[in-house]
Amino acid sequence: MKTTSTQSLKYNNFDLLRILAATQVVIFHSVAYLHLAKPPGYDFFLLFPGVPMFFAMSGYLISASYERNTDLKNYIKNRIFRIYPALWFCILLTIVTASIFGGINFLNWQTPAWLFSQLTGCIYTPGFLKHYGIGAYNTSLWTIPVELQFYIVLPFIYYLVNRFFIKSKGSNVPFYTVWALFLIIDIGLKAKFPHLIEDNSFGTAKLLRYSFIPHFYLFLAGVLMQRLNASKSGLIAGKALYWFIFYVAFSYFVPLTYAITSAAGNLILAIFTISMAYTVPGLSHKFLRGNDISYGVYIYHGLIINALVQLHYTGQWRYVALLLPIAFSIALFSWKFIEEPMLRRKKKTINIQLKENEEADKREPRADHEKLSPLPGITG
Repeated sequence: MKTTSTQSLKYNNFDLLRILAATQVVIFHSVAYLHLAKPPGYDFFLLFPGVPMFFAMSGYLISASYERNTDLKNYIKNRIFRIYPALWFCILLTIVTASIFGGINFLNWQTPAWLFSQLTGCIYTPGFLKHYGIGAYNTSLWTIPVELQFYIVLPFIYYLVNRFFIKSKGSNVPFYTVWALFLIIDIGLKAKFPHLIEDNSFGTAKLLRYSFIPHFYLFLAGVLMQRLNASKSGLIAGKALYWFIFYVAFSYFVPLTYAITSAAGNLILAIFTISMAYTVPGLSHKFLRGNDISYGVYIYHGLIINALVQLHYTGQWRYVALLLPIAFSIALFSWKFIEEPMLRRKKKTINIQLKENEEADKREPRADHEKLSPLPGITG
C-alpha cells in the first residue's frame, strides 16, 4: 500500500485550513462568551465546526508522519515539540493575565497540582479560577488531552495491525475494521448522551468528552484517507466544490439531531476538509508564507476572551475586532520564537533517519514508496 507522497504533503492547503478552522472556533466562542448578536448567515457558518476538521487533518498528517518514521522515540519527541512548548507559554500567559485582569492569587494550595497537570496536558479549571472570566480558564484546551490520546493510541493501532494481521500487510481492511468499531461506539455514546460534546457538567458525559473514544472515528477517517492516497484520488483531490455542495445539501435536508446522521455529517465534513487541502493547493503558501499560526490562534484566544469578559467588554462586535488582531499577533510571536524553533529540531530528527536510509539505498535500492523523506508542512 503506497502512502501519501512527500510532494503531496508539501504542496497542500493544510496550514490555511487549520487557520480557518481556528478562526471558526474564535468566532464561535466570541458569540457565545461575549454575548454577541448572531449576524446574518451565522447558522450556515456553524455548519463548518473547526474541531472536527482539526481531528480529521490530525489523523491524516500524523499517520503519514508515523508511517515514514516508526521509531517510537522520534515519534514521541516530535509530538512533544509540536504540542508542549506553546502550551507551556499559554499556561504562563494564563497566570499573568488572570493575575492582572482578575486579581487571581496563584499562591495557594491548589496551584502546584493544577500547574503540574496543565504542563502535562491534563486540562481542568481549578476552584480558584471558577469565578474568573467565563468560568473556564481556557475553553479551547479541552482538545489537548484528546489529541494527546490520539498520539498515544495511534502507534498501538499500527502495532496491533502489524502483529495480528501479518497476511494483510499493506491492506487497509484492519484499519476499516477499527474505524467501523469506533464509529459504532461514537453513535452509541451520542445516542445515550445526546449532548456529549457540549456537556461541561462534571460526570460520565464530561469524562467521555475528554477521552479519545467519541472522537477517534474522525481521527481514523483522516488516517484512512491518507492511506488511500486521497491526494491523488479522483474522488477527493480537486473536488472540494462538489464535496461542499454535497455536505451543505446533506446538512440542510438530513436532520443532524440523531447520532447516526450527526456522525455521517462529520465524516462528509472530514472528506470535504481533505479535499480542500488538495484543491488549488498553492493557496496556503501564497497567503501564509509558511507561518503556521493556527495552533497559537486556537490556544491563545481563550485568554483574551477571559480578559474581555473580566473587563466587561461584551455585547458588541467591536470587541471581536480587538480580539482577533491580538490573538493573531500572539500566535505569530509564538510561532516565530517558540514553535518554529522547536519544529526545526523535529525536522532534524527526520533528516537524520533520511541520511541513514539514503546510505542503505546505495547498498540496496528500494521502491519509491519505501524511501523515507523529510515532511515539510507536517505540523499536526
